[in-house]
Amino acid sequence: MGLTKQYLRYVASAVFGVIGSQKANIAYVNLRGGERGRYVAVAACEHVFIWDVRKGEKVLILQGQKHEVTFLCPSPDGIHIAVGYEDGAVRIFSLLNGESNVSFNGHKSAVSIIHYDGLGARLVTGSKDTDVIVWDIINECGLYRLKGHKDVITQALFLKDKNLLVTSSKDSFVKWWDLDTQHCFKTMVGHRSEVWGMLLLNQENRLLTGSADSELRAWDIHYLQEKKAEGEPKVKKGKGLLDDGDEDNEEGADESLEERILSCKKAGSILREARDRVVSLTADTRARVIACHGNDSVLELFTVLSDGEVQKKMTKKLKKAKKKAAKAQKDTEEEAAEPVVERMLKDEIIRLTNIKASAKIRWVDCLSCAGGELKVALLLQNNTIETYSLKTSDKTPTANKTARLTLGGHRTDVRTLAFSSDNLAILSASGDTVKVWNRSTLQVIRTMACEYALCSLFVPGDRQIILGTKSGKLQIFELASGSLLETVDAHDGALWSLCLAPDQRGIVTGSADKTVRFWEFELIKDQSSGQKRLTVKHTRTLQLEEDVLLVKFSPDHRLLAVSLLDCTVKIFYTDTLKFFLSLYGHKLPVLCLDISHDNTLIATGSADRNVKIWGLDFGDCHRSMFAHDDSVMFLQFVPKTHLFFTAGKDKKIKQWDADKFEHIQTLEGHHREVWCLIISPNGDHIVSSSHDKSLRLWERTREPIILEEEREMEREAEFEESLAKGDVPVVPGETQGEAAPAGKKTIETVKAAERIMEALELYKEEARKMEEHKYACENAGKELPPPKPNPILVAFGNVSPSRYVLDVIKKVRSSELEVSLLVLPFPYVPELLKLFNSYIQEGLDVELVCRCLFFLVKIHFGQITSNQMLLSVIDELRTNTLSKVREIRDVMGFNSAALQFLQREIESKEEVMFFAEATGRLEEKKKKRRKRERAVLTIA
Repeated sequence: MGLTKQYLRYVASAVFGVIGSQKANIAYVNLRGGERGRYVAVAACEHVFIWDVRKGEKVLILQGQKHEVTFLCPSPDGIHIAVGYEDGAVRIFSLLNGESNVSFNGHKSAVSIIHYDGLGARLVTGSKDTDVIVWDIINECGLYRLKGHKDVITQALFLKDKNLLVTSSKDSFVKWWDLDTQHCFKTMVGHRSEVWGMLLLNQENRLLTGSADSELRAWDIHYLQEKKAEGEPKVKKGKGLLDDGDEDNEEGADESLEERILSCKKAGSILREARDRVVSLTADTRARVIACHGNDSVLELFTVLSDGEVQKKMTKKLKKAKKKAAKAQKDTEEEAAEPVVERMLKDEIIRLTNIKASAKIRWVDCLSCAGGELKVALLLQNNTIETYSLKTSDKTPTANKTARLTLGGHRTDVRTLAFSSDNLAILSASGDTVKVWNRSTLQVIRTMACEYALCSLFVPGDRQIILGTKSGKLQIFELASGSLLETVDAHDGALWSLCLAPDQRGIVTGSADKTVRFWEFELIKDQSSGQKRLTVKHTRTLQLEEDVLLVKFSPDHRLLAVSLLDCTVKIFYTDTLKFFLSLYGHKLPVLCLDISHDNTLIATGSADRNVKIWGLDFGDCHRSMFAHDDSVMFLQFVPKTHLFFTAGKDKKIKQWDADKFEHIQTLEGHHREVWCLIISPNGDHIVSSSHDKSLRLWERTREPIILEEEREMEREAEFEESLAKGDVPVVPGETQGEAAPAGKKTIETVKAAERIMEALELYKEEARKMEEHKYACENAGKELPPPKPNPILVAFGNVSPSRYVLDVIKKVRSSELEVSLLVLPFPYVPELLKLFNSYIQEGLDVELVCRCLFFLVKIHFGQITSNQMLLSVIDELRTNTLSKVREIRDVMGFNSAALQFLQREIESKEEVMFFAEATGRLEEKKKKRRKRERAVLTIA
């Protein structure tokens, strides 16, 4: 069947209008050669935007795929950033070129926390699926999954000097994990409700936790000596009468076990001013300043004093106490006891200041800079980023606002969009502002304050715009000056709809006050400036029985369609306003409608999730289609065609054919309800706006859509999704414990296992061919021409079949290797083990082969040990593997020793310490240069 009707594909072109999404945090990042505290990373739906806060410009976009970003964490070296997504994936991007080479798949739902260890070699991720996974970044694979929490993980921190991990969760517990043995050795149960945030202070000797009340609880961590000498009797801990019975003694039997690594004791708590839960709790890198906020617009800053400062404070206190005691002694003339001053938590952590932001705060990040300056970046709930700076060394530090990013987006949801007649400008209006964007650069050209806008249009000539507002007013703006020309009190209720007359001489408005009003454009002389300006003059009114939701002229100006709150659409003659047709059939009000360019069809979309197509001659319903999984919010015909687009609260935009009643394509991208969309007058562009604060531009390509293929692709995607949802195969003989493998079964791991199986099949086939060839040569008594190799092997440059198998294994992503081998059926394993033996003998990729070998032996241990045929193979592998690994280790040891020798030689020649000193000197030089630059700036 040929292409009888050609449909062209629309593709996503850009996301704009969003400054920072609420789902993920804000983080300071370093870009090459940039100063500290100048760049912040925020999520923007599925992408990550890096903003230069000084210039207010986007400098880098880290492209996502389709799931929303839920967490960001820059690496300690500042070169990479780890990004967690809604589907549980984690990708690591380079901040130098914005590309992602490493990705990890282990979680079943959104990633809620990510942290690097001190070296940046390991990554810990926590998720809504209650698991904590530790990943090895250098080897690009998962190490293990830690299970134990019963709710969303809210924080996970590595300790610098010890191989320990501490995690907190909404299940109200804080757990300590020993990463050497991968088990939880301590659970802290001192919280009444969810633990929302957690920090390590004082060289990791104190833990600070934020919960659902106004207390920040502090816990002293005491690291115990590893072991007692053997044979030393255990001291029984007697419990005195005065001992506090509220200690965490629930784990009575395991007392000796938990006291082996560390003990935690509550040190007190700090009171916050806010009454609600801690939304985010963070500290600067040196853990000297703590920032914390609730659901309001106040950020509270605390400072952690060093031991020296606390000591000074305590001596002062003691002096005071001694004076007081001496005075008291004088008055009473009795011997007084020596005064004692106790060191309290409030002496160590003191309130610094509060910062009042312009709206509710969603996330915070802070950064300590040279000269005691603290920089704070706030992501607000109304699509804004604010940065503040304060001097912590001042007696009473005050925060100065250094930047506010608001220009590139609206504070509230965009409810109405319009395209200019030349397809170049886009108008978007929200609850407080109207913005005009350049379509090609996506830059804001004009921003004007307005009332709550519900509908909008460009006046013919594109020099003015008209908005209809919630209070029933018409607002006319001039674009050249960006000024409000006039506000007309048009209706008594919300002005829901505006439509330009086809003759372009006037407009019609429909409102909740049950009237439709007709207006004509007029030029009048402005009293103040003496210039002529545009206004609208009311000409006629149509009174109706119900609230008017929509008004629309037919393109020939003959008819006017009006959607009413009684779920019907009434059609009137424009000239006489006589009633012509009533379209009824929708169960809920019609929220959107459009009339085709040739005046033959009218399409209506309703809150009942259906779209109906009617004939305009008799008002008969041609077809009713179930269009979206929620209300249909917007509908518009593509100019000069019978194709139309609908937008729904189900986050989707769909294209339909009104002649064949076919669904053509679905545009997926928005993460919340889509409020409206607008198609450009030439049909090449679509702009849509959504509750996720983003505006999206879609472009028409020249690529045709074949409907059968589209449906086939949809079915395939559905099948792949269901395939990945299956459980990971069970390893025989293993019980579910606290630790589990990190990876999860995905469509990629299944495909990788299939590729390995295909490669092994090909290897067997080639081996069989060679056997037959050898046998034939023996029978013939002469050398016959060799059989033709498999075309795949020829395509890979005539590689041997065994090398081809190794190449396939090498191409499997490091993070997916274990799960791919886990999916591999056992009959393939013996062949693979024989191949591994030959690879190790030849010294090919020994590390990778060993990794695969040990994993296969571990999971198929029972079957391999009970198989007599594999005895010789395993024995050979044992000797070969040991000798090869020793060989590699010796080479590495030799190289390492040689490098150290060279380093010593160079140091003795140049009499400078090699790495440490060089970096130290570089830092000093940089500091001096910065000071010079500052001095120049202040003079200037």
